[in-house]
Amino acid sequence: MTKLKIKTGDKVVVIAGDHKGSEGKILRIFPDKNKAIVEGVNLVSKHNKPSAKNPQGGISKKEAPIHISNLSLIDPKSKKATRVGFRVEGNKKVRFSKKSNQVI
Repeated sequence: MTKLKIKTGDKVVVIAGDHKGSEGKILRIFPDKNKAIVEGVNLVSKHNKPSAKNPQGGISKKEAPIHISNLSLIDPKSKKATRVGFRVEGNKKVRFSKKSNQVI
């Protein structure tokens, strides 16, 4: 399993695929599959059967996982996509933006 450069709660932009240019917050990460669920991105329609909880049934929209290689972290300073690096400051390992050299 590889070390991921994004975490739950990060603001990311989609850099490739059908949803290129979409921005959102990471809701969940699946490190074993290298996929993440991003808020409002890669929505799929799920057909629901009528049940006691939902007597009407119908179609609901739900976020589907998107591959991590298609996501890029948004730099807090320039509000654009950036690569992520790691460095040790004092005795702590921190992530930093390669674009602005600012700790994330």
